[in-house]
Amino acid sequence: MTNPRKKKKVTAYLDPEVEKALADFAARRDQSQSMIMEAAIASFLSPDDAERREAVVARRLDQLDRRMTRLERDLGIAVESLAVFIRFWLTTTPALPEPAAQAARAKAGERYEAFIAALGRRLAQGPKLRQEVSEDVQGTER
Repeated sequence: MTNPRKKKKVTAYLDPEVEKALADFAARRDQSQSMIMEAAIASFLSPDDAERREAVVARRLDQLDRRMTRLERDLGIAVESLAVFIRFWLTTTPALPEPAAQAARAKAGERYEAFIAALGRRLAQGPKLRQEVSEDVQGTER
């Protein structure tokens, strides 16, 4: 009389990379390859496998949604900062007479290089503007 719960041997062909990954995983977990394959196959054939996968995908989509929300917020801060600066600059900077405008154009390259260097330092060191602006700040009416 045979034991109905006795495990049966099954032969499977694996891609060499998959076999190596299985062997490495088994060694790291100090488990047999057979036990890992059995658990993987049982999980794959499980009726709730689709629900687990859906839950994993839903969690990942939620993470992506939160990241997109932060990106939209950060982009909004950047655009509004630029708009405020441009409006301020245009309203406070008078046009220069032509001799002074020529001198200003000559100095513009040097000032631009200084700006790029300062921007590079700011990006490398932080803090970033988005970190300085509180998440709790609500939009205000003008």
